[in-house]
Amino acid sequence: MSRAARSRSMGGVTLKDGTTAVLRPIRPEDEPELSALYARLSPETVYRRFFSVMARLPPSWAHILANVDYERRMAIVAVSPDNRLIAVARYDLNDSGNEAEIAIVVQDQWQGKGLGTMLLAELLNYAEAKGIRRFRAHLLTENRRMLDMLGRLAEVLEHHDERGVTSLLLIPRPRANPEDP
Repeated sequence: MSRAARSRSMGGVTLKDGTTAVLRPIRPEDEPELSALYARLSPETVYRRFFSVMARLPPSWAHILANVDYERRMAIVAVSPDNRLIAVARYDLNDSGNEAEIAIVVQDQWQGKGLGTMLLAELLNYAEAKGIRRFRAHLLTENRRMLDMLGRLAEVLEHHDERGVTSLLLIPRPRANPEDP
């Protein structure tokens, strides 16, 4: 993906409460803002995303997470009206190229507004355009909101629970209207 394509917005979205956000591909210069986003997350949200709580996002992780190739590794961010990163959805294609692991995090104050669904739908659409059709998600079994969201956007091909972690193999559901998330 060219520098111009990386900086281009994927588009604005209007959330359930009427607020807006902009979805766009992540950029290397988002590295400091990723660390700032992590610092704004509640310990519960951090645990649900990373399965552990760290005092801060290690700088090496922020670097890796902000630098993707836009093909095998991709991340889409949501940016608030005040230019802060408020959510990130990402995929990482496995070595054999047959499925991509997906993950998403939404800042606590922005949860429950439909942002996660819109962001994940955008990520799945992007991946599909790259020929990726199978996705793996690992989440805490108790994370009902994420399980429900994934069920709305994708069909579950495999479901395994082990020690409080659910692993799902998914394919996106066909959209009735290609313009819908």
